[in-house]
Amino acid sequence: MYTWHKVEVAWQELEENKIVETDVGEKKIALLKKLDVVHAFAAKCPHAGAPMCEGWLDPLGRVVCPLHKYRFDPANGRNTSGEGYKLFTYLTEIRGSELYVRFMA
Repeated sequence: MYTWHKVEVAWQELEENKIVETDVGEKKIALLKKLDVVHAFAAKCPHAGAPMCEGWLDPLGRVVCPLHKYRFDPANGRNTSGEGYKLFTYLTEIRGSELYVRFMA
């Protein structure tokens, strides 16, 4: 069963185009604000477990893993550089000034 979890980081305070890691309950996730849309995804790369918050955005807005430079679409986790890995993503919802992320309880 999926449930919504409040994120303690204020979404308005997230720096545009910067990946940050945060805890939501006992889960570590990465957050990225692009054009006032907040994306949430796994804090670790699905290939070798590198911390995604040490990555960056390429000119096309894809998240780049800092270890092997694999690229992922932050909206759906699709690997755009062709290696076949998928970055796990979470649904987000902004409720007033608060950010919520949906994942299994």
